[in-house]
Amino acid sequence: MDKIIKEDTKDEKLTTVNEKEELLKNLLEKLKIAETKYGIDITEILKKDVVRTDDVTTTQFSKWEEFIKNTNLLKGIENMDYKYPSPVQAASIPYSLEGRDLIVRSKNGTGKTAAYTIPILERIDDNKMMPQCIILVPTRELALQTSKMCKKIAKYMKIEIVPIYGGIDLHDDILRLTQGVHVIVGTPGRILDIAERKIINLKLCNILVFDEADKLLSFEFKDSLDKIIKFLPVDRQILLYSATFPSSVCEFVNSYMNKPLHLNLMKELTLKGVHQFYACVEPKNKLFCLKTLLKQLNFDQCIIFCNSIQNVELLTKKTTEMGFPSYFIHSKMMQADRNLVFHNFTEGGCKILVTTDLITRGIDVPTINCVINFDFPKTTESYLHRIGRAGRFGNYGVAINLIGPSQDLRDLENALDISILPVSDKKFEDFMKKQT
Repeated sequence: MDKIIKEDTKDEKLTTVNEKEELLKNLLEKLKIAETKYGIDITEILKKDVVRTDDVTTTQFSKWEEFIKNTNLLKGIENMDYKYPSPVQAASIPYSLEGRDLIVRSKNGTGKTAAYTIPILERIDDNKMMPQCIILVPTRELALQTSKMCKKIAKYMKIEIVPIYGGIDLHDDILRLTQGVHVIVGTPGRILDIAERKIINLKLCNILVFDEADKLLSFEFKDSLDKIIKFLPVDRQILLYSATFPSSVCEFVNSYMNKPLHLNLMKELTLKGVHQFYACVEPKNKLFCLKTLLKQLNFDQCIIFCNSIQNVELLTKKTTEMGFPSYFIHSKMMQADRNLVFHNFTEGGCKILVTTDLITRGIDVPTINCVINFDFPKTTESYLHRIGRAGRFGNYGVAINLIGPSQDLRDLENALDISILPVSDKKFEDFMKKQT
């Protein structure tokens, strides 16, 4: 596929660091163009009336006051426009408040982040300026987003929430932590580094949360997690949240968790509000097909997924040249550039983001209602997390897969118990009509 995109870019190759930096610079300069053409008022979009799917609304008659007593926290919840708890929130929050160890399985986009954030904030003693909770996440972008959400919910509380992650100056993290913190949100490597340097005292840090636990419990994080847990009190509470759990979770549970309660809210794996389609297209025609889709689809924001960093950069250049200003983000970028792109996109600065699987984990932007797999994902798990970026928290969205003539979707459909329809199907036509 790299070859196909290169051919369409007249053999342009991004072979040097300078050329890549220049490309990123040029794309970022498109921000003003994007704002002019696609200006999005996020607050207005979030306030509009929407029809939500029942996988996040079945507890709409529950009240937050049934769980939460802190009036300032309730005020923050109201400010977030969380009118009622979602099923995962209603099921898990009471047990979390009791201090139980939990293993919570729920679909992407159903409110897992708030499900652990809200009871944490309820339990924090703001008179003790010491770390009382660590929220572990697998990526830097997720650390930023999760801390941002925590701060919004805690807006009327005197609770200090600090994100820490690699890729930025360690001195900056040390400075923020030494000024006082109640909740730390971060990646395992940086949190372990801070703990080993004895920058913070974790003797009162009795809550440990794993967001996207399936990824965190993979082999690459095992050593860091084992070491981090040794810094925590013996009577700590551990909370695991994810849409999927690998077999490795059993070893972790047996080693570190105390009679955990298992909560499975998965009637099906994919969000009900995500309409899934595919377009069978020759590789050489993929760009034309993508251009046609971007013209026809009526979306607020869209993520286009590729399987390689090279494809991400080249495809972003092509979509921008085709008249669709786009950003790209991937793991090889400087952290400052990643932060800038991620911030601008989440704030509505641009409609389209081209990326690898880097941001399939937990990234929650309510205005993303379209996902396009330009390169079809290599695993069922990757597919599940990619399309989970659309249709967040009961909103409706669409996922479109560009596949080659030799690709077969039956294994994926059987694994997820879903049906992915061709764009030639009348249901796609009906979906398009509903958008207009």
